[in-house]
Amino acid sequence: MQLKKIIIIFAALPLLSFTLHKYYVSLCEIEYVKEQQSLQITLGVTLEDLEFTLNENIGKQLNLASKTEIENVDVYYKKYLNEHLSIAVNGKNLGYKYIGKEYDGEIVRFYLEINEIKELKSIEVTNNILFKNFPDQKNIVKIKVKNFNKTFYLTKASDDGFLKF
Repeated sequence: MQLKKIIIIFAALPLLSFTLHKYYVSLCEIEYVKEQQSLQITLGVTLEDLEFTLNENIGKQLNLASKTEIENVDVYYKKYLNEHLSIAVNGKNLGYKYIGKEYDGEIVRFYLEINEIKELKSIEVTNNILFKNFPDQKNIVKIKVKNFNKTFYLTKASDDGFLKF
């Protein structure tokens, strides 16, 4: 009976270690749609981590994705995104249009767009979302232009990626 308990403990130990470790990852997908002359951007961030960061930055409880979420939450989202996500196209920092957000379980997805891009020669993405509060945060940026795909893995030490066409 003692041997059976030891085997169960050793079998469960690796499983417990995975549940105790938390991963900090966001995913930003950027696609150039030539017909619309636009960059379409989808950014997925862990809701719990973003809420912690925003609450700490503004000093109030936003209660994200709940019935008591504050009414003007998009104002805080836009401000935070503008401070921590920038995109330069053809060497120029361009502002993006905030289309909206969508809650999907533990993720909040932001939809952004940059219009009037007739020709895409280069793109530089700086993404330091959540780095201040979560130094182990990894921000993945996937860029798709025609049949070309490139992925950047951004960290606190290296928070930008550059791609020239």
